[in-house]
Amino acid sequence: MRVGILTYPMLFQRDGALRGEVRAILAAFERMAPSSTYGKIDAALVDPLQENLDDYDLIHVIGAANGNHAVVEAAAACGVPVVLTPLIAASWQRADGVRARIADQLLARLIGCDMQSSYAQMRRALQAATLVVAQSGRERRAIAEAFLGAPARLRVVPAGVDAAWFEADAALLRQRTAIRGEFALMAGPVSPRHDQLGVAWALHEMALPLVVVGSALQRDAAYVQRLRAVPAVSVLGELADQPRLKASVFAAASVLIVPPRAENFEADALAALAAGTAVLADPQRAEDLPDGDYGVKRVRWQDSRSRKAAILGLLDAVPIRERVRALVRGHSWDHIAARLVHCYADAITLHGPATNVFVGTAGVRKLLDRAAR
Repeated sequence: MRVGILTYPMLFQRDGALRGEVRAILAAFERMAPSSTYGKIDAALVDPLQENLDDYDLIHVIGAANGNHAVVEAAAACGVPVVLTPLIAASWQRADGVRARIADQLLARLIGCDMQSSYAQMRRALQAATLVVAQSGRERRAIAEAFLGAPARLRVVPAGVDAAWFEADAALLRQRTAIRGEFALMAGPVSPRHDQLGVAWALHEMALPLVVVGSALQRDAAYVQRLRAVPAVSVLGELADQPRLKASVFAAASVLIVPPRAENFEADALAALAAGTAVLADPQRAEDLPDGDYGVKRVRWQDSRSRKAAILGLLDAVPIRERVRALVRGHSWDHIAARLVHCYADAITLHGPATNVFVGTAGVRKLLDRAAR
């Protein structure tokens, strides 16, 4: 099966997690064994200047924004099945969608022509795709409620976790920094919205140091300075150019604390679990995380007493790291690639007989089960 992958035009011109995800999934497809049903899963980035979309059996578009609706529509017009990973913020709610559609209609009347807001373009991409793959249950719900996505065409396949996280330990952190002993970890953007400062003072009362991994906007520079001023707080920055050190920080931590209003935190939480570190999160934020109370503590953020008790419990009885890692073994990129091929098979089936790729259900399932192993 020839799979063409398309994403934002400038993705590979800058560092970022999505660039790493695309490269990881391409490498996982390369490792996948050929099958009697599909042969080799031949996945590659499409160069639309040099190639035709209908040269591929299926097109996988990553990202619904930044004009990618045109890519989805072009592939659909060529008669090629399209799988779309839209990367829509899970914070979208039904009311947000209603307001966006009303705003589009009102502005279209005011200017006397069709509106092309970012919401309208993302919705067009979702409608034109054969199958839509969300990366979390929360994103799937946002697509269904705010963008009116058809539930029958929605699937959930999370982002994968790099092998480096499963192999990480605390040694590199201890070598490179003066951080010793137990500490709690927070990851993601440093801002008042994520309340790193409040957590820092709460942990200070417990005599537990806090390490923060993440970048901050210039407007939040004063907030970062106040955070650094709290005793036993270390702000290490994003560490995007030091992936091994970042993995070591996660492996050395006693617990990853997820703030209640964090967006797109799932990747950090899965990385922490792969490193053998337990995660503390609000139940509403932890719905997509694996079951297993020894690795994922679900505590309401407002319940400070229970939150403190959960942290102390982890310090008193540190969970076995290999047991925590086992919770997310199925999130390796090889497993995620196999799940994506399931989605490709579903898309080909939904697309109908126009495609030259035959989907034999029993054969496909057997192939994918073997590939996942």
